[in-house]
Amino acid sequence: MEKIKVAVIGGGISGLSIANMLENAGHDVTLYEKELSLGGLVRCSYEDEVLFHKVGGHVFNTKNKKVFDWISKFLDFSKDFTLSKRNAKIFLNEQFLGYPIENYLYNLPEDLTTQIISELIEIIDYSKSKAIKPTNFEDFLRLSFGKTLYKLYFKPYNEKVWGVPLVDIPLPWLHGKLPMPNVTEIILSNILRNDESKMVHSHFYYAKNGGSQFIVDQLALSLKDVKLGVAINDIRYLKDTKWIIDDIEFDSVVYTGDVRLLYNKLKGCNEFIDSLSSLQTLKSNGTSNVLCEIDKCDLSWLYMPDNLVKSHRIIYTGNFSENNNGKRDRTTCTIEFSGEISKKEMLAEIQKLPGNAKAIAFNYEENSYIIHEANTSDKINSVRESLVNKKFHLLGRFAEWEYYNMDKAIEAGLNLVEKHFS
Repeated sequence: MEKIKVAVIGGGISGLSIANMLENAGHDVTLYEKELSLGGLVRCSYEDEVLFHKVGGHVFNTKNKKVFDWISKFLDFSKDFTLSKRNAKIFLNEQFLGYPIENYLYNLPEDLTTQIISELIEIIDYSKSKAIKPTNFEDFLRLSFGKTLYKLYFKPYNEKVWGVPLVDIPLPWLHGKLPMPNVTEIILSNILRNDESKMVHSHFYYAKNGGSQFIVDQLALSLKDVKLGVAINDIRYLKDTKWIIDDIEFDSVVYTGDVRLLYNKLKGCNEFIDSLSSLQTLKSNGTSNVLCEIDKCDLSWLYMPDNLVKSHRIIYTGNFSENNNGKRDRTTCTIEFSGEISKKEMLAEIQKLPGNAKAIAFNYEENSYIIHEANTSDKINSVRESLVNKKFHLLGRFAEWEYYNMDKAIEAGLNLVEKHFS
């Protein structure tokens, strides 16, 4: 493909990755980021010498060799990263349980375990008939794990995270994003008591210094034209398939921002203005995060389905790298809440959690989790197909409305370059 001029809008993992891919393919790339720093949802800062993952805690791993080979051009995993084994637990009814819970049913009271196992055996017989197929997230969880385990863990935890009834989340969107449970394997895991090793993040890489911000900074190093603090509010299409952004003409655009905002940004694309308008009603959920110091432990994640506490997880980022803790004697962590929670309420809530947490810093991210409804995918695909014809591409969690982690964002970028820029 001949050399073209491309604008990349958004400086998170998706934007930084695609900008590097396009430059490596020989194209002239300008990356625009509205904030004064890069990173998007994986950005970090130092607060009182402690590393703060502003939105959760991001680690890297992938089972896609193409993704690992590509990112390895920018990162020295043997020198700058540690490879850690995931040690996650569930905190329920003042008890620490193994994760994923279905593989650690023997941690539960005997009568509860007996009931859950009985329902799992019924599922084996039921699945042979294939009488009903789930169409939404709630049905999937109930039919996969039984009603007791669903009510005990899956329903309260997931409704905490997503903030919507699980029956409203369509199953097709979750295809390929969920581990598909195998009842025989679940029962065997409880008999043999094997460690969970099939999850993508059963082992993960983490930067010795800087956390996920280190990855961001390494990806930014080789980019020739990065414009920080530039909010793009006018994206104008010309009839000869050119785009005007920041008074500069481009042959193509890759947009990694919030797709809901395109209705007011795009000019000259009136033929599908109604489709753009329909995206404005897409739903998302924000997260409130508090950076804390906490008693030392060996955990990496702790999940909390119990409705007695508002937080849904603790990410022990201080255990990922000792350097994250600064000079503190205790370890540090990010405690995450779904939705906007006041500082006062967070301070009260962290007192209910194990570990004697003490707050250091706070952050609220308005948009962290995308939420799908029955026709969300159809709306996005309609707009995407129309824009592709004008050499305008959507990429990333809030542009494609897909729940991407870092590895999936990179994979989507590689696929985009292969399909449209090769």
